[in-house]
Amino acid sequence: MLYPFKDKKPTIDSSVFLADGVVITGDVTIGKDSSIFFNTVIRGDVSPTMIGERVNVQDLSCLHQSPAYPLILEDDVTIGHQVTLHSCHVKKGALVGMASIVLDGAEIGEGAFIGAGSLVTQGKIIPPNTLAFGRPAKVVRELNDEDRADMARILSEYQEKGRYYKSVQQTPISK
Repeated sequence: MLYPFKDKKPTIDSSVFLADGVVITGDVTIGKDSSIFFNTVIRGDVSPTMIGERVNVQDLSCLHQSPAYPLILEDDVTIGHQVTLHSCHVKKGALVGMASIVLDGAEIGEGAFIGAGSLVTQGKIIPPNTLAFGRPAKVVRELNDEDRADMARILSEYQEKGRYYKSVQQTPISK
């Protein structure tokens, strides 16, 4: 379901898969070949939310912002199931594991991996190509080839799932 908020309305590329139960409102932009999975809420009613290309936001996630702090997901980002993102910046190729929370002003570096169930506190900067985990999240090590391969596999699988679900979707959500 798409809603305007005052003078702002979502701008979503026609290639994007929006699953049933998704709610998007206000100043939200989603780039091509991205997928927003079941029962995710993206509210752009405070500040902009900008989602790049080939991004997947998995089931039950919640994306929102604070005044003057946009939410930015660069290209090729994976957001796991039941993640809360609030006015943060997730850089290209990063993965935020399921049930994690990333707060205002936090920055997840390019290609970084946030382990499941982590809490990235306000203003925390996670360096590129690192694994961060915990509550609060702390960098535990540099990523290795196995980590990067797993991240690439997950990204690819969700891009494929998004294309598949879009192709069989019975009642496309009007954009």
